[in-house]
Amino acid sequence: MNTRTTPPLGTLLLLLLGAACGRSEDTETTQAAPVMVLSPQDATVAEVGPIGAGMLLTGTLRPENFASVKAQAPGTISGMRIKQGERVRAGQVLATIQAAGIQSQAAGAQAGVASAEAGLALARRQMESARTLYQAGAMSELDFRTAQAGYEAARGQLAAARAGATGAAEAAGRATVRAPMSGVVSERLVEDGEAVAPGQALLTIVDPARLQLEASVPATSVGQLRVGAPVEFRVQGYPGRVFTGVVERINPVADPATRQVQTYITVPNVGGALVAGLFAEGQVQSESRNALAVPATAVKQTGQAASVLRVRDGKVEQVPVQLGLRDPDAERVEIVAGISAGDTVLVGAVTGTTPGTPVRVGGR
Repeated sequence: MNTRTTPPLGTLLLLLLGAACGRSEDTETTQAAPVMVLSPQDATVAEVGPIGAGMLLTGTLRPENFASVKAQAPGTISGMRIKQGERVRAGQVLATIQAAGIQSQAAGAQAGVASAEAGLALARRQMESARTLYQAGAMSELDFRTAQAGYEAARGQLAAARAGATGAAEAAGRATVRAPMSGVVSERLVEDGEAVAPGQALLTIVDPARLQLEASVPATSVGQLRVGAPVEFRVQGYPGRVFTGVVERINPVADPATRQVQTYITVPNVGGALVAGLFAEGQVQSESRNALAVPATAVKQTGQAASVLRVRDGKVEQVPVQLGLRDPDAERVEIVAGISAGDTVLVGAVTGTTPGTPVRVGGR
């Protein structure tokens, strides 16, 4: 006869309690992982906006039109009142060069003209008298021809005197320093009373209305350059401001030392906001359009494959994307396919987050 032994009531209670504790521990181990809280700087929203592709360039702003005013006669500077930063107009007298020898030569040459004019008048009267006497038979042909020769000689002397006076006047005129163009004085290199020699620089005048960005472009990218291409650039000293210009000329020869191609960009300087001599960085726009774009730091590339980390339903998921234009200046990349406008993607250091991680963006 088999006898079944019933466990004591206390033992049954212990078994039931142990089973309940085991189920509780299993439940705890299957709870969701903790949510990773991101700062607003760790995520961005994909948006449609303007994006352009092109090559970066760096260079210096210079005046497109300028003139170096030089002494054209030896002497001493007098009457120079113009200072740096002052505006001048074309033809304005800026100073004079006191050159006594040149001034006296001009005065002497003018006196020579007056003397030659008087000599010609006398020779003309003598020739007319000789003609009257010759026609009346009271003068020989030889004497008449002599009177004619005297008249022609007097004419030649007057022409020579006038030519000499013109040359002396031009030399004296070079002693007056005039502005060759309208603009602003950027340099003043001499002072009143200073002796100067022909060819010595006195002033520099620039036209601030139009500047030129002399920029360098890598020879490997010169194929993307074209005359007339728009350029956007930023200048030190003007934070947050973007200026524009147009490619005007491209040097046909690269620098053999740097392998850079010099490019000249015309920059309208409306209102004179820009100052020549400043360093500029910009981009030649070879292509631009409105497109969906994200920061370049949101894109992970492995070989030819690109992807972003998108936040959807509170979790991180890796999404393959197709890339389009790259804007190195704005540091943005066009997304042709893979995500939509309004999607939230991770940027910067958090792009190493494991897909599937629960996340929450702070402030959202």
